[in-house]
Amino acid sequence: MSQKFFRLNRQMRLESGQVLLEPTLSYRIYGDAEDDERPVIWVCHALTANDDPFEWWDGLFGDNSLFNSEEFTIICANMIGSCYGSTGPLSINPINGQPYHHEFPVLTVRDMAKAFAQLALSLGIDKVDLLIGASLGGQVALQWAVDDPNLFGSAVFLATNVSHSPWGIAFNESQRMAIENDPTWQKHTADSGLAGMKVARSMALLSYRNYNCYKEDQSRDASDTPFEFSAQSYQRYQGEKLARRFNAISYHRLSKVMDSHDISKGHGSVNNALSRLRMPVLSISMEGDILFPLNEQEEIADGIKDAIHMEIPTKKGHDGFLIETEKLSLILEEFVQKNIGEKITL
Repeated sequence: MSQKFFRLNRQMRLESGQVLLEPTLSYRIYGDAEDDERPVIWVCHALTANDDPFEWWDGLFGDNSLFNSEEFTIICANMIGSCYGSTGPLSINPINGQPYHHEFPVLTVRDMAKAFAQLALSLGIDKVDLLIGASLGGQVALQWAVDDPNLFGSAVFLATNVSHSPWGIAFNESQRMAIENDPTWQKHTADSGLAGMKVARSMALLSYRNYNCYKEDQSRDASDTPFEFSAQSYQRYQGEKLARRFNAISYHRLSKVMDSHDISKGHGSVNNALSRLRMPVLSISMEGDILFPLNEQEEIADGIKDAIHMEIPTKKGHDGFLIETEKLSLILEEFVQKNIGEKITL
C-alpha cells in the first residue's frame, strides 16, 4: 500500500509552547476504507519504525496474518519527528527554506496523539474498533485513548507504561549523550551524530534484551579469539544497521517524546486518567522486559475497569513484542473475536 500524506493544522501549537508550521503526517491504509462494515484497526508504531506495520510487524500484520487487508481496514501514521515521511528534522522549515536539522522542536506524546486525532477526523473515522501500540507506540496509544475514550471500541497496549520511568529516561539520556558527544553533532547537517547514534543503539539493545538473551544468543565460544566475541560484533552490527536506515536527530528527538509520557498530567492522577477508559482493554507484558517491566503493564490493567493483563513467555525481553508474533496472534485472536467478532470471521 502506497504512502499517503495529510497536512495538519497550518500552525500546530505544541505542548512546549512552540509552533510547528505546516506539519505533515505520512500514513498508510490497508483494506477498503470505504467499507463501513470492516473493523478499523489503528496501529501506533515504536521508536524507529514507520507507517507500514506489514513490514515491521510481519507475522501479526500481513496477508496471511491475524490482521490482514481482507478483513480489516488497517491504518498506521508515521510520528512527527521521524525520518520516514512525516515532518521531521530533515524536512524543510517554511520560515527559512532550509532543513530543520537541530532546530526541529521537541514534541511530546500528547502532541503525537493530537496529530493522529486530526488525521482520524480528516478520514471521517468516528470509531476505531481496535487501537494497538507497543513501547513508544503504546504510550501514544494510551494517551490518545485517555484524551478521546469514546473514539475507541477496544485497545491493546503492549510493553508500555502510564508514565516513562526514571530508569527508562536514564537509558534515553545516556543514548542522547552518546549522540551529542559525536563531534559531527555540532555540524548541523543531515548526518550529524550518526556515529554517536551507533553507540546509542548499542546501549538501547541492552534494554531491549536482557542478560539471558545475550547468554543464549551471543554466548562465548571455544573458537573465540582473545578480546573478540560474538556480543561485540552483534552490538556493532546493530549500530551500523540502524545508521543505514535512520537519522540521529530524529532518534534524539523521539527519545525525548518517550521521556515526556505521563498520562496523569491534566487529570490529577494516573488512576483518574485510566478511569476514563471504558472500552475493553488488554495490557500485554513481555517476559524479562527490563525496559518496561511487568509491573508497568499490570498498573495499566489495574486502573481500568474489566481490563485484562497477560504476559507473553519469551526469551527476547522487550523485543518480544516484535518477535513473538505467533504467541501474540493466539492471544489477540481471542480478544478480537470477543470484542469485534460480529464484524469478522476469523
